[in-house]
Amino acid sequence: MAETQGEVITCKAAVAWGPKEPLVIQEICVDPPQKMEVRVKILYSSICHTDLGALTGVNEAERAFPRILGHEAVGIVESVGEGVKDVKEGDYVIPTFNGECGECRVCTNGVSNLCERYKVDPMKRLMVNDGGTRFSTTTNKDGGSSQKQRVYHFLNTSTFTEYTVLDSACVVKIDPNAPLKQMSLLSCGVSTGVGAAWNTANVKEGTTTAVFGLGSVGLAVAEGARARGASRIIGIDANASKFEKGKLMGITDFVNPKDLTKPVHERIRELMSGGVDYSFECTGNVDILREAFLSTQAGWGSTVLVGIYPTPKTLPLHPMELFDGRTITGSIFGGFKPKSQLPNFAQQCMKGVVKLEPFITNELPFEKINDAFQLLRDGKSLRCLLQISKLLKK
Repeated sequence: MAETQGEVITCKAAVAWGPKEPLVIQEICVDPPQKMEVRVKILYSSICHTDLGALTGVNEAERAFPRILGHEAVGIVESVGEGVKDVKEGDYVIPTFNGECGECRVCTNGVSNLCERYKVDPMKRLMVNDGGTRFSTTTNKDGGSSQKQRVYHFLNTSTFTEYTVLDSACVVKIDPNAPLKQMSLLSCGVSTGVGAAWNTANVKEGTTTAVFGLGSVGLAVAEGARARGASRIIGIDANASKFEKGKLMGITDFVNPKDLTKPVHERIRELMSGGVDYSFECTGNVDILREAFLSTQAGWGSTVLVGIYPTPKTLPLHPMELFDGRTITGSIFGGFKPKSQLPNFAQQCMKGVVKLEPFITNELPFEKINDAFQLLRDGKSLRCLLQISKLLKK
């Protein structure tokens, strides 16, 4: 890739021009990486509900168009900017929306993974180095010639493009022998879910769990609990078609709220003789959060918030309800410090500790990205994988 280093690259990207509009596959210009930045050729990218939420424009404060979405991917380093030492041209990498600079007081502390400078920020749309973008259009929305227009970044990543530029803190080197398609899942969904079970809740062998919402993240929570030896894993979802897939991730019991004449938490308390040790709320619904909280065992039950809440609603709890020993906490990116911990997690996945294959339910070419979004809207896919660029050698 030496011929492109230091040069502006013209490539294809899926550009979001406005809320609820179909993505437009068009040519864009991608600038070279600046100091402490990395330019990556994206090989595969999958679609997450967070991308769908951004495209829908649910939260007006987060809107920024035109924009390149996407944050779950795998690629190969094309070039690096000044000062980048931990990755080089030709390295296989995954982008992460939650970065790790390795130097701030959070990164040097083992308690949190929320880097002071590069933690996830849905409002962020520009690069840290100079407050600019590395993307610009070559034509206008309708294909006509026009003055270049800058295109905004998304979640530190922007992976719906053949080439992207990221802060080096958001690039994680992986084993070149790793199955690349599957490694893309570690950028978000699987790491978020498994990490919630392993790092945030620290699920113990022989314990019981309840997972509310059986999308990709919820099933990843179940897979993490299974890998840790949980004795019972209850999956709760109103879509009965998800139950068969859940069995592959270790779910032992299923509860469909539509089949009940009582609150879900009462049914779980009946099943578990008082409640589960851990519950995970993976839908971003405060009413379901309350059910998750009440489904845990009084005295030591732990509830972990994993879902993304699009509207500013308060917790549906009375303070006195916390006096019975139950706890509630949030989890971002599963508590993983990306650069420090994801390479080892990737190795564990390669060894089969966590199964990644079942999460990829569909594969489509890049040009079919709008079809992939529709599959997600219709609840017909967990992760639809897009081939963004062809790998010339491996």
